[in-house]
Amino acid sequence: MSFQVEAARIEELSDPALTARELCLINAESKAFEVAARFPGRVVLGADTVVSLDNRTFGKPRDLVEARAMLETLSGRIHEVLTGVCLIHRAGEKMCRFVESTRVKFRPRDEINFEAYLQSIHPLDKAGAYAAQEDEGRLIERLEGSMSNVIGLPVEQVLAALSEHFPEIR
Repeated sequence: MSFQVEAARIEELSDPALTARELCLINAESKAFEVAARFPGRVVLGADTVVSLDNRTFGKPRDLVEARAMLETLSGRIHEVLTGVCLIHRAGEKMCRFVESTRVKFRPRDEINFEAYLQSIHPLDKAGAYAAQEDEGRLIERLEGSMSNVIGLPVEQVLAALSEHFPEIR
């Protein structure tokens, strides 16, 4: 199976009136529909990942001050990482959408060197200001669910959805 990456030409929605689940799914759909309009004969995948804690959604931080505040808020607590996925084939009039959820527990605040962590990754392009793939146990104490979801795309679930809803592409 071959693929190409095409950036969606949309502005991601950030609406506090929406739940984290609604927000990531709406953003995933918007991305998929925009790209599918340019490639109607192809199966297009749009995805969006957010972090949720206490009915509050954490997207990508605006700056390092906000990134540190996010990490401090998440420290010592269990939060949810949600990725909305939308698969669409406009010409074939097919669509599949879902949200994958993973629970993540961060280490306590006194065990985290926030400055060193923020200097070692690029937090401004990551929901919740952290990179699970680069964590090496510095923040994440425990994870329940899909690690690839926390990284940004629930690969196992995407492959299953492609197999079930788009069997013609292999």
